[in-house]
Amino acid sequence: MNKNITRRKKLLQIATSLSYIDPDEIPEIDLYMDQLTTFMEDKLNANKRSEDDKTMTKTMINNYTKNNLLPPPDKKRYSKDHLIMLLYIYYLKNFVSITDIQTLLAPMNNNDCYNGESPVNIEEVYRKLFNYEIDNYNDIIKSILSTYDKASDMYDPETDAYLHDMCMVSMLSVDVYVKKKCIEHLIDDMHSVQEQTLKQNAQKAKTAEKVTANSKTKATENTKANRTTTGSKNSGR
Repeated sequence: MNKNITRRKKLLQIATSLSYIDPDEIPEIDLYMDQLTTFMEDKLNANKRSEDDKTMTKTMINNYTKNNLLPPPDKKRYSKDHLIMLLYIYYLKNFVSITDIQTLLAPMNNNDCYNGESPVNIEEVYRKLFNYEIDNYNDIIKSILSTYDKASDMYDPETDAYLHDMCMVSMLSVDVYVKKKCIEHLIDDMHSVQEQTLKQNAQKAKTAEKVTANSKTKATENTKANRTTTGSKNSGR
């Protein structure tokens, strides 16, 4: 078989063999740590670069919780929402920083960061994204194969395998780089909105405290005034 065809098929095989977790596969019951890591390992095992890689470990999950990427478990048990949040982190950590992930997921972890009219439904968002990716995955495959063919036009993958692959890596990298810059811009905007939202919420809370304090002060003054008036009336008798 032509070596070029074989290498092209290998890329196609890699791109089509990656594992994703269907929303309907996520357990409805809460899981303990060992159950959670086992579930993710079983479902995403095909995505490992090497056998020594770990999909998700206890140490990783504990660190995500410490860094406010993940809400703490309830009595050592992790809910469906916890698992979905871990899936976001699993994919995002490959190309954005932990700080950026914190910003991106903050409204899902903390409603105080969210300035929308309704609470964030974590499962609903994941389901919509999953369905979109399934519907459009073929476009991603076509793009990768198209890049391979463009690199083949530059250098013969059989006689100049290194130069062919170097060009392909470069072209794929440009695509990733541009998209990464757009991602960073969107996340920076999110961070600004979240900071403004937190400031507004803090100001509202401060105003509410003042109103409550003023109400208590007026109530106390009215009580004292009533007592004074009553005392004066009693003295007059």
